[in-house]
Amino acid sequence: MRFVISGGGTGGHIFPAIAIADALKRRQPDAEILFIGAKGRMEMERVPKAGYPIEGLWISGFNKDLSALALPFKIVSSLIKARKILKKFQPDVVIGVGGFASGPTLKAANWLGIPTVIQEQNSYPGKTNRNVGKKAKAICVAYEGLDKWFDKEKIHFTGNPLRGNINGQCDRNEAANYFQLDAKKPIVLLVGGSQGALGINRGISAQLASFKDHDAQLLWQTGKFYYEQAVNEVKELGLEARVKPIVFIDRMDLAYSMADVVISRAGAMSISELALVRKPVVFVPLPTAAEDHQTKNAQQLVNAQAAMMVRNDETTTKLLPTVMALLNDQEKQRTMKANIARFARPNAADDIVEIVMKEVRRKR
Repeated sequence: MRFVISGGGTGGHIFPAIAIADALKRRQPDAEILFIGAKGRMEMERVPKAGYPIEGLWISGFNKDLSALALPFKIVSSLIKARKILKKFQPDVVIGVGGFASGPTLKAANWLGIPTVIQEQNSYPGKTNRNVGKKAKAICVAYEGLDKWFDKEKIHFTGNPLRGNINGQCDRNEAANYFQLDAKKPIVLLVGGSQGALGINRGISAQLASFKDHDAQLLWQTGKFYYEQAVNEVKELGLEARVKPIVFIDRMDLAYSMADVVISRAGAMSISELALVRKPVVFVPLPTAAEDHQTKNAQQLVNAQAAMMVRNDETTTKLLPTVMALLNDQEKQRTMKANIARFARPNAADDIVEIVMKEVRRKR
């Protein structure tokens, strides 16, 4: 059997794609899997590291500058190359996970009569998936209410596939020791994204001194651009033992395990991971996300009393007071843990693979 998985651009598209590929390999060890991504995007590095081959298309999104003039040529070029790749590889099914490359790849698959399946991570689907979803055989989603954009008969509620080592079941003492923190004291985990989150970082900086008045500790993923400033601020306040800035957290399994409260952006994959590990979370949605989908993602959990939310432009005044109040409210934490757990779908990747295999059987 042969499968093509297409999409990427961000970890929110790439990690689910790799999780689906891994699940396909578990189900069908001799399957051949080829990724198609966008040249210059992070999938071109991350996918080979995960052990899969990838082809790159010359494609990007629409920008309001001179580069937009090249977009029609990029689309034509990508459609031609995607069609050529698919004709040569002859996949049984093409799986789209969203992102620039997914559009031309799934369009080419439709022209060639190859069944397509898409996986939509967010509560508000991106333009690519809304477009290619019209001819997809199945649409795997993580949120209710997507029948506003997709054929209800094609929708399967699977949840989002996650990285294999995320389970939140590591030993708290081991985890705290790894990050040089005290397991006996409350721990706040800040994960604004792999590149950091400027709005969240500024919010922490504005009220960093409040850690002198509380017993709490902070593991602070700053991203590389804010790291030196964060280190200097922590040193000036004498908080080195309580606040640990770090460029990038390489052991999220340990970080989740020791965290009492999490501060996070509201990307679909972050939400899915936090639901799986059952952590009280304060979301700070990225306001520039497409169609403001992060706010929509977070609002669903807020409405279910499964999370709290602070706007990006309110972080300097409201973020740390909200977090500290939550740390001191054990009953609210218990309620949020129970409610966010209802959003967890630990078998998402395998469920998606079962849907893909049904399309293989139907085709054959």
